[in-house]
Amino acid sequence: MTEVTLAVVGGGLRGLTYARHAHATGAGRVVAVAEPDPRRRAAFAAEFGVRAESAFPGWKELAAADRLADAVVIATQDQLHTDPAVALADLGYHILLEKPMAPNEREAARIAEAARRNGIMLAVCHVLRYTPYTRAVRDLLDSGRIGRLISAQHLEPVGWWHQAHSFVRGHWRREDTSAPMLLAKACHDIDWLVHLFGRPPARVSSFGSLSHFRAEDRPASAADRCVDCPLEPSCPYSAPRLYLGCLGDPSSEFWPLSAVTPGRTREAVLEALRVGPYGRCVYACDNDVVDHQEVVMEFDDGATCSFTMSAFTPMEDRRTRLFGTHGYVDGDGRTLRVVDFRTGEEELVDTTAWGASEEASSAGAGAAEGSAGASAADGHGGGDEGLVDAFLAAVASGDPSPLRSDAFESLMTHRVVWAAEQARRTGSVVTFRPHA
Repeated sequence: MTEVTLAVVGGGLRGLTYARHAHATGAGRVVAVAEPDPRRRAAFAAEFGVRAESAFPGWKELAAADRLADAVVIATQDQLHTDPAVALADLGYHILLEKPMAPNEREAARIAEAARRNGIMLAVCHVLRYTPYTRAVRDLLDSGRIGRLISAQHLEPVGWWHQAHSFVRGHWRREDTSAPMLLAKACHDIDWLVHLFGRPPARVSSFGSLSHFRAEDRPASAADRCVDCPLEPSCPYSAPRLYLGCLGDPSSEFWPLSAVTPGRTREAVLEALRVGPYGRCVYACDNDVVDHQEVVMEFDDGATCSFTMSAFTPMEDRRTRLFGTHGYVDGDGRTLRVVDFRTGEEELVDTTAWGASEEASSAGAGAAEGSAGASAADGHGGGDEGLVDAFLAAVASGDPSPLRSDAFESLMTHRVVWAAEQARRTGSVVTFRPHA
C-alpha cells in the first residue's frame, strides 16, 4: 500500500489514537500537527518526528502553509470542527473527522457540502461501523437468517464513573460548550442502528433528563471537592479512587488520567484534584447534559427500534437484541446468540475474528483486530483500528469503497440525533426528513 501522509489537527486522545495506529501499520506517516497546547504539541511532534516548521499552534497556521499532506485528521473539541474541516477540504485534504461532525445541522451541512464541492473523501469517525462485531451482525441480517428485521433494542452502558469523568466534570458536561449528550456520546449508536436497518427512520421520539448529578441530590455533609469530603470513601463517584487507581496501568494512564494531569505520581494526581475540574463533587458541578435518555424510532415498513443510553451502568460493551420474522439475536459486543425459529436451534457466534482475512486484505493488517475493549482507551472493540485502516486504504487507492459511510450519510444520521433532541425537548413525535 502507498504510504499516506497525514496532518493532525488536535493532538489529544483521539488524534493520538488515530496517528499511532497509522504509524504502527506503516500505512500512514504524520508530517504535520496543529495543537494549541505547547507541551502537547511538542510531545506529539517528538513522537512522530514532525519537523519544527510543521508543528503549528492552530489549524489556521496549518492551512496557511498550503497542503502539506494527503489527508488530515481533525480531532479538536466538538464545537471546533467546522472551520478547519471546510478550510482544509478547500485545500484538497481528504479528511478523517472525529464525531460529532458539528454541534448543529447548519454547520454539519457546510462540512458535507465542502467535501462534495472539492471532491474529497470525508469519513466521520463512526468507529462502531468498523468492528468485527458489526460486520458479523450485518452479514447475519443480510443473509436473511432471521428473516425481516421487525424490531431492535439497543443499550449503551455509559458507565457510572465515565459519566462522572466526561459528562459531569469533564469537557462534555455542558451543551453550550460541547453538545447535547445524545450527539456527543451516542451519535455513534444512532448511526450504527440506522446502518443495521439500512435506511433512516420515518418517525422519532425521545425522553430523558439530568436526574441525578445535580445539587438537589447532594448529600447534606458533602464537600465541594472529593479530597475534602468526609463521604468520599463511600461515594461511588470518588475522584481519588478513580484517578489514583489509574496509576501504574498504561491504558488507564492514557485515558482517563491524561485528561486530569500529565503527572504520574500520587502527589500529582491529588494536586490536580485539589485545584482542577476533575476533583469537584459530582453534585456541585456546572453540568447540564442528560444522564439517561431513550430514543424510539419507527421505520417506513412499521419496524421499530428502541435505544437506551444510561450513566447508571458498568462501562462495558453495548448490548443489542434483534427480533426478526425467522429468528432472534442477542449480542453483547463480542458474542451473538442466534435462535432459529424454524428449527429451534441456538448458536453462539464469536465475532472477534469475523472476516479477518478479507478485512486485512482490503483495509490493512490491523482492520479485524477484535481483542480490544469497549472504551476509547481500548480501541472501541477494534473499531478505531478498522476505521483508520479503511481511511488510509481509501486515500492510498483513491477509491472510497473501504469507507462505510460518506459525508452525506453521516449528515443524515446526525439529523436523526437532532430529530430525537427536538422530540425530547418538545414532547412530540418528529416526522423525520433525511434531506431537510
